Amino acid sequence: MADTKREIERKYESDESGLPDLTGVAGVATVLDKGVAELDAVYYDTIDERLAAASITLRRRTGGSDAGWHLKLPVSSGVRDEIRAPLSDTLPDELVGLVRSRVRGAELVPLVRLLSTRDVSELFDAGGTLLAEVSVDAVVAERLTEDGRTAQWSEIEVELADDGDPAFLEKVDKKLRKAGVRPSDSPSKMARALQETAPRKSKKKDQKKTQKNDTKRDGAEAPGEPVTPGDHVLAYARVQRDAIIELDPAVRREVFDSVHSMRVATRRLRSTFKSFGKVLDRTVTDPIGEELKWLAGELGVDRDQEVLTERLSEALDDLPESLVTGPVRTRLGGWTQEDGGTGPRSELIDALDGQRYLDLLKSLDAVIKDPPLLEAAGGDPEKVITKAVRKDFGKVAALVEEALAQPRGADRDLAMHEARKKTKRTRYAAEAAKPLLGKPAKALVKDMKSLQTLLGDHQDSVMAREALRDLAFQAHEAGESAFTYGLLYGREERRAELAEGALPETWAKISHDMPF
Repeated sequence: MADTKREIERKYESDESGLPDLTGVAGVATVLDKGVAELDAVYYDTIDERLAAASITLRRRTGGSDAGWHLKLPVSSGVRDEIRAPLSDTLPDELVGLVRSRVRGAELVPLVRLLSTRDVSELFDAGGTLLAEVSVDAVVAERLTEDGRTAQWSEIEVELADDGDPAFLEKVDKKLRKAGVRPSDSPSKMARALQETAPRKSKKKDQKKTQKNDTKRDGAEAPGEPVTPGDHVLAYARVQRDAIIELDPAVRREVFDSVHSMRVATRRLRSTFKSFGKVLDRTVTDPIGEELKWLAGELGVDRDQEVLTERLSEALDDLPESLVTGPVRTRLGGWTQEDGGTGPRSELIDALDGQRYLDLLKSLDAVIKDPPLLEAAGGDPEKVITKAVRKDFGKVAALVEEALAQPRGADRDLAMHEARKKTKRTRYAAEAAKPLLGKPAKALVKDMKSLQTLLGDHQDSVMAREALRDLAFQAHEAGESAFTYGLLYGREERRAELAEGALPETWAKISHDMPF
């Protein structure tokens, strides 16, 4: 079973003088020499270096205290999550799954071998707490593919101790710079090895590819700033496509809120294709939209259940114990497990491992690389984008007015739910318009978010009441008191009434303040 470690570190160039004296670093009381370790690491990637392009490294390492398989996923500058698996002769399936959205169907092969002689020191404060590990690495890199070369260098690596204060690295940095040590130009050993061991005949080409990959990692895959309506729409779509790919490993690792975030990215993409149907040909994007809907559904089963369970649990916690009759909490917990639980389902992982998901990613890549642009894609940006956003807002207006005209009941509930969905779509369209339209689009995003919250609370109440009816029936059949479920049902009715009562004033303000 793989485990995860948050790695916060900085790398520096090193010369023959080795490690400067660090006893003068503020907060350091002791520098303990831990001796020398011999490390042997083989790094895996696709032949076209897809992992390296995303600043991801995958290696099998022997020697040292943490021999095994290590997958490093970028979090931010100088921060990575290292997922470890036990040493084995073959690539662990769990780690392969975590890079599936990057490598797709390509084979992972050994590209580079690094032999490192590591001289390790540990920095402790006066209380004996470990602050950081500092190592001087003498590295020999060997390209394992045909015509590959070798390279060697020395570097200093400073890694913060677990739960350490990142500000401490600034103190070490100051000391090292004062001693003439400069930060490394390469973000990782693997990145440097790929560059310095590239075949001579392709070295210039490899350097250009590295520069291109750096540009991709900065989120600027598209050339230049958006100019046309097509540029603006594709820029927003690209961000959502990238979010799906980047969130894939987090979803598999059950990182908090990752499922919700990935689901939102699929919704944003699908809404973008619909909202800007005059820019991108919907005969091409609609089938992709259906696949995005499928993915959102796979992601949404547990998410919807999680939100509903949290709502019911909080409502139950708000009741005095004297009003909780029968095994309500036990039944709620059992109902949760019966209906899917709150963690990612094995069915979701199966979907992410399936060909349908890979085909969807391939389709998204194709739309962004070779977009099905219509005539409006080359028109006046402000005119085209504004018209699309206004059209979406008009649909929201019609549905809200329909809801307000309905008497309280199922028809109003349905109209408010439909209005909520169109509100999300208008919000996403306004988000896409922000780089072009500025403050008006930003104001509309804020208004739509506010309306979405109100309508969402109402819909959550509808769903909660349905669940409470089911729970009450189950309790009654089991001979238990249904009193508490009825009480919670009444409170949910009141929450729905408050949302419905707030809608006219909220909508009047939004309509009056419509920024464009």
